[in-house]
Amino acid sequence: MSIINTDYYYTANQEQKLGTTNLDKDDFLKLLVTQLRYQDPLEPMDNNEYIAQLAQFSSLEQMQNLNMQMASLSAISTIGKTAKAVVEQNEVEGTIKGIAFDRGSVNLIISNEDSEVKIPIENVAEIR
Repeated sequence: MSIINTDYYYTANQEQKLGTTNLDKDDFLKLLVTQLRYQDPLEPMDNNEYIAQLAQFSSLEQMQNLNMQMASLSAISTIGKTAKAVVEQNEVEGTIKGIAFDRGSVNLIISNEDSEVKIPIENVAEIR
């Protein structure tokens, strides 16, 4: 009889799940809707519990909006500074000429002698 090692499969899935623990407001809303859909009709969710979950959802949305505003303000303070970024394994260096906002993400407009490039702020390695 041969033994099959399933530890690797379990560990790989577990590591994959650990990397995706960031939940956003869409995940929270899906969870709430699923909870309402599958609740016991004879014992529905308590109104107080439902209101508390909606308040949590509202708080989560406001925190995300606040984080976006803070990122926007901090990005604006970088205009005129020199930045280094990595884009598709190429290093880009130049002066930050402006900021572009695209669906909730912040992009820096970096200009050098050759070109002007929009780079997501997550790709920026250094600002001087």
